[in-house]
Amino acid sequence: MNEAALDVANGPTEFSLVVIHLMNGPLYRDSHEKLWDALLRERQGVADYVAKIGLNVVVDEAEGYCYLRSQPPADDAPEFPRLVARRTLSFHVSVLLALLRRRLAEFDASSAEVRLVLSRDQIVELLRVFMPASTNDARLVDRVDTHINKVVELGFLRRLTGNEELFEVRRIIKAYVDAQWLSEFDKRLDEYLVELGGKSDSTDDGEPAGDIEPAGDEGPTNAGELT
Repeated sequence: MNEAALDVANGPTEFSLVVIHLMNGPLYRDSHEKLWDALLRERQGVADYVAKIGLNVVVDEAEGYCYLRSQPPADDAPEFPRLVARRTLSFHVSVLLALLRRRLAEFDASSAEVRLVLSRDQIVELLRVFMPASTNDARLVDRVDTHINKVVELGFLRRLTGNEELFEVRRIIKAYVDAQWLSEFDKRLDEYLVELGGKSDSTDDGEPAGDIEPAGDEGPTNAGELT
């Protein structure tokens, strides 16, 4: 496969549709069945094409997702300009990602089902312990909703069609939050819970100074890579 495959004078090809989709965000087997099949057929051509602009194709056939990631810089070689945006996460969004990743691991160990679906109330309860103490439950839930919406925007949660209160945990989160990241983050969580103990509803939403950043460029999302 070569650049000629992107000639769309006679309409888009399977190759061009796959590349364009991946430039905009991850491709999922369950959500994009036809494109997934096209990806598997055109995989090497897609990989060769995006490599020329400094990107790698990551395909997890077992979990059913594919995304683009910036190539690591080679020794003494000039770096490509970054095509995929990187974002720093707030503390509570990082916490929520870690909790969802852990919940997915528990689910996989105890269930034969493929999709982990959580209700809004379940996610609120997961995050509640890491929020500042509050006598105003509605305010706390509103704060958690803000963090949930951010994780949806990043592509790690998906609202189920027809029920805005249910969310599927997308398996691509496993490519972003690995065991080492969870272990390092657990240490910071312990420190934060001690710090949080004396805080009240009058605090600034309990955000510690600075953001906690997941390690590496392993964060594929609709908005790009995360740090």
